[in-house]
Amino acid sequence: MVKETIRYFFLISLLTNCINAQNNSFDFEVTPVTKNVYSIVSPSFGLPTPENKGWNANSHFVVTKDGVLLFDTGSSETIGNKIKNAIKTVTNKPVRWVINSHSHADHWLGNAAFSEADIFSSKEAKETMKKYGKEDLAFYNRVTKGTIGKTQLVYPTKLITKHQKMNLGGVEVEFIFSNNSHSHGDVLVWLPQQKIIFGGDVLSSSWMPIIINPKKVPDLIQTLNTIAKLKPKHVLTGHGVVTNGSTIVRDANLLSNVWQQVKEAKSNGKTKSEVLTSIETKLAPTYKDLYSNFTSEIKRYVEVLYKL
Repeated sequence: MVKETIRYFFLISLLTNCINAQNNSFDFEVTPVTKNVYSIVSPSFGLPTPENKGWNANSHFVVTKDGVLLFDTGSSETIGNKIKNAIKTVTNKPVRWVINSHSHADHWLGNAAFSEADIFSSKEAKETMKKYGKEDLAFYNRVTKGTIGKTQLVYPTKLITKHQKMNLGGVEVEFIFSNNSHSHGDVLVWLPQQKIIFGGDVLSSSWMPIIINPKKVPDLIQTLNTIAKLKPKHVLTGHGVVTNGSTIVRDANLLSNVWQQVKEAKSNGKTKSEVLTSIETKLAPTYKDLYSNFTSEIKRYVEVLYKL
């Protein structure tokens, strides 16, 4: 039996809160964001299952004068091909560039459908993909009971460096690193001319920010504050619907509140149960209706942060 790695902690933690989003359709519908930017939003959030056939993460794309820039390819070759077909409903231009936001399987196992493109990631993300790729694929096959179909592992072919800027088909693109606040080598894409940020799992919309390593919460808060200063008009996340810059401020404030309150309460000798009661009382009036999973995730936040 393949051993699950710590990199799947976020998926396992969501198992008890596996939520279907606003609709039950698993059609790969294209949602226009601006005149040349589009999203393909998965209706599923949580573990890959036989029902969702492993499709539990979003992809986004930009149509340029020279071709298509795709951000994340899904969690199987089958899903990647469905993403490719969805893109063809908008443009006949080929996908020339692919950005893998990070190394979690739901965001890159679809690379095989785009092997003719230049596939970019950070060095850290690529190393993690190569280390765990076979294990990740076996995991997805097992939990979906093989419904993801056959998938060839295709790794990034080009590496992104911090603060790198590129012009892809006339579109200015900037790459932002999150200081590993979600996973090793997270990369966000910023389109400065259109003020659009592609956030992968570093940014959130409908759901609470995903915490994998509690020690990285201060880095996540710092990253969110940095992105908020850019004042993005559109925020495209790894899970959930397209949103705007106000959700980044919301998430930074929530995390800052929880981090500080847990730290102070524990230093004052309060038990974990007392900390949770206190935080829920203080934060629920403001945040409960802003997230689809506030009640379950706030308990997990307190659990993992209290251990620190």
